Amino acid sequence: MIAAAWICLLAPLGATLVITLAGMRISGRTAGWIATASTLVSFAAAIIAFAKLLSENAEDRTHLSTAWTWLGTDQYQFGLSILLDPLSVFMMLVVSGVGSLIVAYSIGYMDGENEERRYFAYMAFFVFSMLMLVQAGNLLLLLVGWGLVGLSSYLLIGFHQERPSAIAAAKKAFIMNAVGDATMALALFLLILHTGSLDFGSLTAISTSSSLVINLVALGLLGGAVTKSAQVPLHTWLPDAMEGPTPVSALIHAATMVTAGVYLIARTHNVFELAPNILDLAAGLGAVTLLIAGLIALVQTDIKRVIAYSTMSQIGYMFVGVGVGAYSDGMYHLLTHAFFKALLFLAAGLLIHALAGEQDMRKMGGMRVLMPRTYWLFFVGGLALVGIPPFAGFFSKDPILASALAHGTFGAILWVAGVVGTFLTGLYTFRMLFMVFWGEPSAYAREHHHVGPGRWSREGPLVMFVPVVVLGVLSVVGGWIQVADFWTPVSNFLEVSAPPLVTASGTQEAISSIFAVAFGLVGIGVAWAIYGARRAEVPSAPQLQSALEHKLWFDWLYDRAFYRPSVWLARALYRWFEQPVILGSLREIAAGAKESGSLVARLQTGLLRVYALALAGGLAVLVVVFISVR
Repeated sequence: MIAAAWICLLAPLGATLVITLAGMRISGRTAGWIATASTLVSFAAAIIAFAKLLSENAEDRTHLSTAWTWLGTDQYQFGLSILLDPLSVFMMLVVSGVGSLIVAYSIGYMDGENEERRYFAYMAFFVFSMLMLVQAGNLLLLLVGWGLVGLSSYLLIGFHQERPSAIAAAKKAFIMNAVGDATMALALFLLILHTGSLDFGSLTAISTSSSLVINLVALGLLGGAVTKSAQVPLHTWLPDAMEGPTPVSALIHAATMVTAGVYLIARTHNVFELAPNILDLAAGLGAVTLLIAGLIALVQTDIKRVIAYSTMSQIGYMFVGVGVGAYSDGMYHLLTHAFFKALLFLAAGLLIHALAGEQDMRKMGGMRVLMPRTYWLFFVGGLALVGIPPFAGFFSKDPILASALAHGTFGAILWVAGVVGTFLTGLYTFRMLFMVFWGEPSAYAREHHHVGPGRWSREGPLVMFVPVVVLGVLSVVGGWIQVADFWTPVSNFLEVSAPPLVTASGTQEAISSIFAVAFGLVGIGVAWAIYGARRAEVPSAPQLQSALEHKLWFDWLYDRAFYRPSVWLARALYRWFEQPVILGSLREIAAGAKESGSLVARLQTGLLRVYALALAGGLAVLVVVFISVR
């Protein structure tokens, strides 16, 4: 079992090294198959570890394996360790399973692109980095994985190096995530100072510290989680990350990077439970994010950006879940979200691939005539996203709402926000679907949609289409693994690692399901009236629309609050300090050294009697010094 866990971790790293060292000796397609094979090996190893873990008693499902002592001092020892427990195995299955489908899809999507080998090396390294994060046996190693995921996302978002917008988006993602990395690092410093350890099993030792220290540690961890999972107010990097290739967007948004914050809160729940106000803050930020992202998605015209904002919204639901202490519910929504969000992104990739790279929904229209199979797969993903039964999202989102309702007065507020969010989800999701697929094919779609001789050429290569079909099936049946009458629910499996703080009653679950489904259907109905049947007009609210189109001015605010003052300060320091003091002093030192060298050079006369006189004079001085000392 432990060997399987190490294989799961190291297989993608091995693929990265093979592709890198092979260089030009292999083709881009070969590199794609190597990366895909490595992630499939990881998935197979994760299944083996899961099966072994499931066969053990619940209380014995925690295993720590240390390869060697990575860092050590007289006081502290940090091992290169991996932790195998229900929570880590759950994430291993999601990351490697969905990741392998996305990497396989990339073989067709990236075919013919420049630098394919580099792309697949980055993809394999991304999967390794995420597996490092979720398998880390201590917080220090988790921080290493955390940073490597940030580096990998930077490389993949900026893959198209010839596009300034891609480079800007990559730098923005890297810098904003560095803010979260810093708050996490500060939290770890406090943990070291007050507990002397970064092992997960020692987190409860912080309870002996003051409430201020506990809250600061929890706040630092929350800062990292909020940034990596793109929650308000550190969310602005995520929509810009759409500059990367579509499979990159699917990997970042569905199964890996943005879910890391949810995993971190569940993994370190012992700390957050000692700081209940910070836990409530996490839930509150999730509720605010799901509403803000849902509103902004209503005015987006780029299909990938609509799906990106839906990711922010769904991660908000996960934050509500873990924030109220329903850790298993939040993690289960993470699983189903990986299915239907990867499905939507990859189905959108089929459209973009078929339309020569076009992402503007206003140019697509009528695509169900040209790509009927993609339409039905997208339709399934949309229903799962809204949470309509019997699709996967229904089984994972509604328990979060029920747990929020059981959380008291604050939970009731979260519940209202979540129900309103289902209306927004139905509205923006089916606005996208009706704009893209319904009606007659647009002139642009008819002109640019490629039609080949093969049966599947209208939908895309089989290597792209098959992963989308698999994800479509998972989006339909993925919710049923939570039904206790069939097998052990996911929640029971995960409770070993993170026992829940709140349990919803049957009445609360029924109320939540009724309202969530009803509001989701109302959102779909409004979208149909406006964009499908075109029987209603969009309500006129120019000021609100302008605010949403400008993403509620978050980027504008950060530009004026942080970027411009930083640029002004840098330029002022350069002009008034660096140039006159640093550079000026260097010039003076250089001039002085040159002048001193000239003086010494003039003493070099070449006459032997002058040198003899200098030696005699020096010797005389030394004699006088020694006599004086004595």
